[in-house]
Amino acid sequence: MNWLKYRFLYFFISLAVLLPGIYSLWRFGLNPSVEFTGGSLLEISLESPSPDQIKDLLSPTYSIHSLDHDSSTITLKLDPLTQSQADQIVSDLKTLDSQAKLISFTSVGPSVGGQLLTKALTAILIAALATLLYIAYSFRNLTFGFFAIIAMLHDTLILLGSYSLLGHFFGFQTDLLIVTAILTTLSFSVHDTIVVFDRIRELKNKTTSSLYALSNRAITETITRSLNNSLTIIFMLLSLALLGGDSIKHFTIALLIGAITGTYSSTFTAVPLLVTWDTIRRK
Repeated sequence: MNWLKYRFLYFFISLAVLLPGIYSLWRFGLNPSVEFTGGSLLEISLESPSPDQIKDLLSPTYSIHSLDHDSSTITLKLDPLTQSQADQIVSDLKTLDSQAKLISFTSVGPSVGGQLLTKALTAILIAALATLLYIAYSFRNLTFGFFAIIAMLHDTLILLGSYSLLGHFFGFQTDLLIVTAILTTLSFSVHDTIVVFDRIRELKNKTTSSLYALSNRAITETITRSLNNSLTIIFMLLSLALLGGDSIKHFTIALLIGAITGTYSSTFTAVPLLVTWDTIRRK
């Protein structure tokens, strides 16, 4: 099948997904959690009071950055607090609901949050550089490694852009679990890309056909395996996103986005870019 006949359509689909996310990153940015900005996060079991009542009670004393509320719990994001201050907040809330109970309390100072952000970005850069060097060495061709990295950046930007949109419209926060999801996405993306690239390399050693023809054949021979592997992961993550608890929901959604984009980019971004570059280079 001539998959690469439609490669400009694949590029258009990628741009249609990338551009809203890039605009959102530029316009709204991400919604970082207290792990990166510094502050305290309190999860409190509380049923009867409304968010407005809680704000009216606490605002004169504490700086509330956000307040999320569902049927049985509230999540408060505030400036850094001590344990005694957290306990005092729970005591204050008991004037509204005598059953108020502290479920979890996390406090991170601004300097620690900055260090975590630096370490997270460093981890992502090291992962990308190590992947580039490994693929360049394995394939004895820097071009393969370069376009594998481009596919990884494609997936990372889609994930970050999606989280920027989800953070702006639905309050999703970017925390260390999302960094873990990004690193997992990088691994997932490059794994599938290597499968296709490795098939192209094997075919190059057997025939003298053009890279365009070899790539079409490699995609045909690997896409079923790639889809079968990916769909088992995607279905599992989809189940967790729909039925799992709130504590892992955002992390699961990030992994789900990464799994879908990683599957797509390996076949429909990395290989078409490689073939397009080869076509331009030969003119």
